[in-house]
Amino acid sequence: MAATLVKIRNLSKIYPTGEGGFLALSDLDLDISTGEFMGIVGPSGSGKTTLLNIIGTLDEQTGGDIEVLGKQVNTLSAKESAALRAEKIGFIFQTYNLLPVYNVYENVELPLLLLKMSKAKRKELVMQALEWVGLVDKMKSRPNQLSGGQGQRVSIARAMVKTPKLVLADEPTANLDTENSLHILDTMKKINKDTGTTFVFSTHDQKVVKYLNRVITLIDGKKAKDDLQTGI
Repeated sequence: MAATLVKIRNLSKIYPTGEGGFLALSDLDLDISTGEFMGIVGPSGSGKTTLLNIIGTLDEQTGGDIEVLGKQVNTLSAKESAALRAEKIGFIFQTYNLLPVYNVYENVELPLLLLKMSKAKRKELVMQALEWVGLVDKMKSRPNQLSGGQGQRVSIARAMVKTPKLVLADEPTANLDTENSLHILDTMKKINKDTGTTFVFSTHDQKVVKYLNRVITLIDGKKAKDDLQTGI
């Protein structure tokens, strides 16, 4: 039986507003196991991105408990949260967030510069990540020389370069056409199978949903469904 990677109990998140507060998440319970390829779906405003950000320690819960990779995140200092993200969590965003002054190799290498690692080891890991996404031949190109699909593949390589335990992907296909979306999804699915890395998506995209082994549906900040999809 797979180990529990994320454990959430009675999670709530309230954003302050002029009228007292917006309830983004309410009394949410959720377990995520090692090696899952799963997603969070629901209408706009349902709390998908908020949940992803709290799991990734980019945002703080208002109430409840959340344990990520064995750490009670609400007890972590800012420095400890940053270390957890740097060492064990990868992020993929819909806007790629590549630095235009760096080439592909340098963009992928960037997360490793935060870790104590030799230049030779960094090179080994960067080349491995670029091989995973099929972009070794583009390693000297700058972001403005890439297609949208290639840019997103670089962001996947950057997320995977440290071989994280958990990857959080927020609408990773939102800016891509169907062909590139399917290529990206095939790439991530293969990495999931090859490395055992857990992937958690926030998405509206039905193309993504079809790839997932488990789908959590949020409505008004509450878990409405938790569906397993077999045969994928």
